[in-house]
Amino acid sequence: MNDFSAHPSARNGRPARDLRVDLGLVAAQIPASSRVLDLGCGTGTLLSYLMAERDCTGTGVEIDPQKVVRAIRRGVPVIELDLDRQLDQFSDNSYDVCVLSRTLQTIQRPAHVLEHMGRIANLMVVSVPNFGWWGHRLRLLGGHMPMSKELPYSWYDTPNIRHTTLLDLEELFDQLGFVVERKYSYTLRGRRLHMQGHISNLLAGAAVYVLRPGR
Repeated sequence: MNDFSAHPSARNGRPARDLRVDLGLVAAQIPASSRVLDLGCGTGTLLSYLMAERDCTGTGVEIDPQKVVRAIRRGVPVIELDLDRQLDQFSDNSYDVCVLSRTLQTIQRPAHVLEHMGRIANLMVVSVPNFGWWGHRLRLLGGHMPMSKELPYSWYDTPNIRHTTLLDLEELFDQLGFVVERKYSYTLRGRRLHMQGHISNLLAGAAVYVLRPGR
């Protein structure tokens, strides 16, 4: 497992200034002219950027009808599907890259969705908030549920139903037979972290993983 060492602008030329930190890192992992499936695409921000700046083609998958409409208005092809139950509609190896950005923690069957991603594409990019960040631990010690820039929701209105640390997530990747090619962990302010293991799990607010199925 290697930490990703280049800024998006260094890897792909033009910096992704209009993208939030994690989306900029995700975009940096996607080769030009790729066929991209963006699961939980929201309003289509990432795909719109990839289509305009990286000559990519692709499809977004989103369950929120309002977000679907906003993505379509951006010119992004979107399908309204349930990630937990309807990914079998995509054929094996039908895309070059499958993206799951800040969505894993909101779905009911994370392992099931990840398995489908490994079937649909030979390259996967996953970004997640880290529930193991030290600030979240302090809030729990103080008797309160975690809240931060990466997790800006109160316990009663959060969309997050699966709370994972980076270590727990990496164990799941291993169980599924995925190879972690690159890992980029960063602080809440977007500063890159160069450490791994328990220290990264303690200091990182979020992370981006580049994965391949072990087939």
